[in-house]
Amino acid sequence: MHPAFSVIFLTTLIGAGQGLFLALYTAQSYSAVGVLPPAASPFYVSGGLVALALLAAGLVASFFHLGHPERAWRAAARWRTSWLSREVIVLPLVMGLVAAYILVHFMKWRLADFGLPGWHRQDLALAVGALGVVATFGLYLCTGMIYACIRFLQEWATPLTVINYTLLGGASGFTLAAALAALWQPELTRFFAGWAMILTAAGLVTRSASLWRNRRLRPRSTVQTAIGLRHPRIRQESQGFLGGAFNTREFFHGAAPWLFRAVKWAFLGLAFAVPLALLAWGFDSGGAGVLAGAFGVQYLGLIAERWFFFAQANHPQNLYYQLVG
Repeated sequence: MHPAFSVIFLTTLIGAGQGLFLALYTAQSYSAVGVLPPAASPFYVSGGLVALALLAAGLVASFFHLGHPERAWRAAARWRTSWLSREVIVLPLVMGLVAAYILVHFMKWRLADFGLPGWHRQDLALAVGALGVVATFGLYLCTGMIYACIRFLQEWATPLTVINYTLLGGASGFTLAAALAALWQPELTRFFAGWAMILTAAGLVTRSASLWRNRRLRPRSTVQTAIGLRHPRIRQESQGFLGGAFNTREFFHGAAPWLFRAVKWAFLGLAFAVPLALLAWGFDSGGAGVLAGAFGVQYLGLIAERWFFFAQANHPQNLYYQLVG
C-alpha cells in the first residue's frame, strides 16, 4: 500500500498523546495509594496540555488525508459498522476527557465540592481520568481495528496490529512522560523511564512477531485464480495503462527493494534499540536531555515503523499491476 504521511502523523501523534495521558494517570493512581510520592497539580496540568496538544496535532494531520475536508463530519455516520467512524467519534471524546482532567487539576476540584462523598484530595481527577483511560484504550482499539479488520490485506489482519498500536503508543507516551518529569517532577523520572523501557521492550517483541509472521505469509490469490486460467506459466506483458493511475499510485509504495529493507532495520533501531539504551542511561542519570533525546529518536523510529507498516501490506490488485507493483 502507499503510505500517506497524514495518516502516519495522525496515528503516531495521537498514540503518543494517549500514552502520555496514561502515564500521567498511572502515576496519579500510584500516588493515591502511597506507592509513589504525590505530584503537584501543575505537573498534571502541564503534562495534560502536552498530551492534548499531541492529540489535536494528530486530528489536524488527519484532515490532510481528506479529499473534501468540509465533509469530514460524514466520516462519523457509519459508526455501527465502521471502525473508522468509531475512531472519528472516540478521538474527540478522548480529547474532551483529557481537557476535563486538566481543568479538574487546575481548579483543584474535589468530589466534596459538588456534595459527593470523597476519600482523596484528587478524587475527582481520578474519577474523570478513569473515564479518560477507558476512552483511550477504546481509541487504540478503533485505530488498530481500522487495519486489522481488512481480511484481504493479510499483513494487517491480525490481533498483533491492535497490540502493536497500543504498545508503541504507550511506549512513546511514557518516554515523553519521563522527559517531562525530569524537568518538572524529578522524583517520578525513574518510574516513567522504567515503564517506558518495559513497554518499548514489549513493543519490540510483538513488532518482531508481526514481522516474522508477515514474512511467512503466502498470497491467497494468484494470477491464475484472478483471471480464471490454470495454465502454469502466465506472464503479464502490459501494465494495462499508458501511464500511472489511482490503482498504481495508491496500492503500492513505489520504493526500491533496498530502501524498503533499509526502513525496516532503521525503525527497529530507532524505535526500540536506541531508545532502550537512552532510557537506561536516563534512568540512572535522570537527565532531561537524554530522556528528551530518547523520545525524539523513538518518535522518528515510529514514523519509519508506520511507513513500513503501510508499505508492507500487499494489495491483491497488485497481481494485475505486477510490472509496477
